[in-house]
Amino acid sequence: GGGGGGGGGVAGSSAFIGVLDIFGFEVFACNSFEQLCINFCNEKLQQQFNDFVFSLEQQEYEREQILWSFVDFPDNAACLELIEARHRGVFALLDEQCIIRSRATDAGYAGKLY
Repeated sequence: GGGGGGGGGVAGSSAFIGVLDIFGFEVFACNSFEQLCINFCNEKLQQQFNDFVFSLEQQEYEREQILWSFVDFPDNAACLELIEARHRGVFALLDEQCIIRSRATDAGYAGKLY
C-alpha cells in the first residue's frame, strides 16, 4: 500500500532501518471486531517473525556448532490457538453464530466462549 520509505528508493533519499513492534494486543476502552482482526494478524506476523528469526536461526547455530547465547522469546501460540482453533476458537464460534443468526444471541455466543 502507500506510504513512503519502502523499496526502490529515491535518488538523494536517506537510507534507514525501521522496526515495528507488533507483539501484544492493543487494548482500548471499546474494542471492535476490526481491532480484534488487526491484533490477530499482528500476532500471526509476530509468530512468523519469532519462528524465522529466533527459532530457526538458533537451530542453525546449533547445527553449525556456533558459540552463542540462547535468546529466550515469548511464545504467543496459546493466544493464537484461543482465537483460531477449529470448532472452539473465537472465530469458529462466531462463524457458527452467523450461520444460526436467527437464533443467535450475544449471551449465547458469550456462553460458548466460557
